[in-house]
Amino acid sequence: MWKRLQRQCRRLIHWIFTHELKTILTVLGVGAGIFGFVQLADVVTEGDSSSVDRQVLMALRNMEDAADPLGPDWAEEIARDVTALGSVTALTLLTIAALGHLALIGRPKLAAATLTAIALGTLVSWLMKIGFDRPRPDLVPHATQVFTRSFPSGHSAMSAVVYLTLGLLAARSQPTRIGKLSFVIGATILTLLVGASRVYLGVHWPTDVLAGWTFGATWAAASWLALRWVDRATRVDFEEPEPIAEPAPAAE
Repeated sequence: MWKRLQRQCRRLIHWIFTHELKTILTVLGVGAGIFGFVQLADVVTEGDSSSVDRQVLMALRNMEDAADPLGPDWAEEIARDVTALGSVTALTLLTIAALGHLALIGRPKLAAATLTAIALGTLVSWLMKIGFDRPRPDLVPHATQVFTRSFPSGHSAMSAVVYLTLGLLAARSQPTRIGKLSFVIGATILTLLVGASRVYLGVHWPTDVLAGWTFGATWAAASWLALRWVDRATRVDFEEPEPIAEPAPAAE
């Protein structure tokens, strides 16, 4: 009986590692992300991050003129272009394009679930801004217009939510490992660039951006779990039924 139990345990472990290891690691990642965001929010609320925030923000400015970011003039223009990739307009257009693609290939339920995940992430990010009510940086002039409060960074959070969610979803359709990685890495790079541009332009404290990345990545990971379940549950509706094999003729 003991040997039989051992064999069953080995089979279970083997099945987990071959089928559900990604799920387990993602669940652990979501838990770590939630813990990390809570800890970061606590540090910001207590004011313990003020010194580091100010040092990083000023390190990106000309020592002789705090209104001038480091680098040539064209670097500031590039930063504005990059930060626009995390704007409501850009992310909305990308989301509409992705949802339209899913609908056109016959996946309306997956499109609806994706829209729900992104919309809820946007709502939660907006509510947190209101709840924390952190002022924008006042050390340097803002190099682009701002309309909301500072913590967490909306551009950073929603870039992570949209780019990573859609990137992970697109990666599932790729047959090769390199194809999957290309979508995930591309989405990650875009998310990081958008967040970094917010600090460079002086419209967010570094901890705002870090919190936005943490929240957005955590939300995207949780959304990936939900969307993968929806994808599995609804894919069968669109698969061609396997042909029924005709019985072999009886031997005479």
